[in-house]
Amino acid sequence: MNVPKMLRSFKFAFQGIGVLMQENNARFHLFATVVVILTGLLVGLSSAEWSVTCIIIGLVWVAEAFNTALEKLCDFVTTEQHPLIGKVKDLSAAAVLIISCVAVIIGIIIFLPKILANL
Repeated sequence: MNVPKMLRSFKFAFQGIGVLMQENNARFHLFATVVVILTGLLVGLSSAEWSVTCIIIGLVWVAEAFNTALEKLCDFVTTEQHPLIGKVKDLSAAAVLIISCVAVIIGIIIFLPKILANL
């Protein structure tokens, strides 16, 4: 195991997070993540509920990171309008939208009964 090489890879990963956080959508996901975590603490999620919540938060972030990477790659390939590049960007954005909708549904399933019980 090459520890210095491994540590460098972490450095690059953190640089990638920095690039991701420059995106407006990522900042929205950060805000949503903070709201979900604070709400989870307030309503007292169970271990299983925290597990599902963390997995879905992670999936949204992964989708956003891949979407951003694909968009940047497409912009590197060409800055001109191209139908295929447009479809790639649309499909990538669709992936984020799909997992975000699933996250909202899961959030409703987990959080709504707890919020209603506390009213």
